[in-house]
Amino acid sequence: MSHALTFLVPEAPAPCRVRAVLPGLGLAAVVAGVAALLGWAEAALFGMQWLDPLVLAILLGALARAVWGLPARAQAGSDFAARRVLELAIVLLGASVSAQTLLSVGPGLLAGIVALVVLAVPGAFLLGRMLRLPWRMALLIACGNGICGNSAIAAVAPVIGARREDVSAAIAFTAVLGVAVVLGLPLVGHMAGLGAVDYGILSGLTVYAVPQVLPAAAPLGAAAVQVGTLVKLVRVVMLGPICLVLSLLPGTRGAAPAGSMASRLIPPLFILGFLAMAGLRSAGAIPAAALPPLEQGASALTLLAMAGLGLGVDARAVLAAGPRVVAAVVLSLSGLILLALGLIALL
Repeated sequence: MSHALTFLVPEAPAPCRVRAVLPGLGLAAVVAGVAALLGWAEAALFGMQWLDPLVLAILLGALARAVWGLPARAQAGSDFAARRVLELAIVLLGASVSAQTLLSVGPGLLAGIVALVVLAVPGAFLLGRMLRLPWRMALLIACGNGICGNSAIAAVAPVIGARREDVSAAIAFTAVLGVAVVLGLPLVGHMAGLGAVDYGILSGLTVYAVPQVLPAAAPLGAAAVQVGTLVKLVRVVMLGPICLVLSLLPGTRGAAPAGSMASRLIPPLFILGFLAMAGLRSAGAIPAAALPPLEQGASALTLLAMAGLGLGVDARAVLAAGPRVVAAVVLSLSGLILLALGLIALL
């Protein structure tokens, strides 16, 4: 129980805690600001963001550490950003999903989306283990491919106690493949002879991030974009149940005391917060005017958390994992596309 409560109860008295985390938190904020600026510049110059600011924040943080090192007094703040700030961002993310989104796609497609995620995540995990990836790394890649890319990896990481190097490698290589999906998916849709609606379903089932649906589905028109966005949002909703299930599995809670009954039966408090926010959104208890600020707050906090994560990364460890991670991402993504085409054929 005490482990779950650490989300709300700081480990040290508040004044000491604040003074300890400020230097590293400020450094992470600078890195996050530069990443956001570069993301804006990408959109202004090229019409879209080829590298998500979340990825840029990790890369810039890791680069800063490799070049200048991480001062000892900044360690606590970077750790706080990578862990506690991320947990708060996940809670706010819950306000972006609702039961209404689930019901709007219809029972057949809804069941198909759930089945695809249920098949894709364990399948990609087993593939990663066959490639001799550490089980946490394999699980991060599986959830990133099966659910929603960077956001899923970031959300699952604290649930399973993943190392920073594993999270950074999974996000970095998945992000690159995410761009490849956006560019190559129209060719897949054309070769499969898909119409606008079916291609929209394919886009929603395979792209990693909600904003990527627009460039991926746009070649087949507005209907493809609308259907793809809806399907993608339903996939995002699956993040909460997947995290909840993972938190209850024995052995996934790396920070919990060994053999603790509470560690197996009590999910992390931030996952309960995510589900509570989703419940409030579904019940209409969150005013519509509050939804954009909550979404923006979740995005800003996630960016700050990724900067903190990057500052703690050993770049050599990420590069060492490269070839096997790339193989796992490519093969599991190929399997996801095949599953999506099979679902479309059935529907």
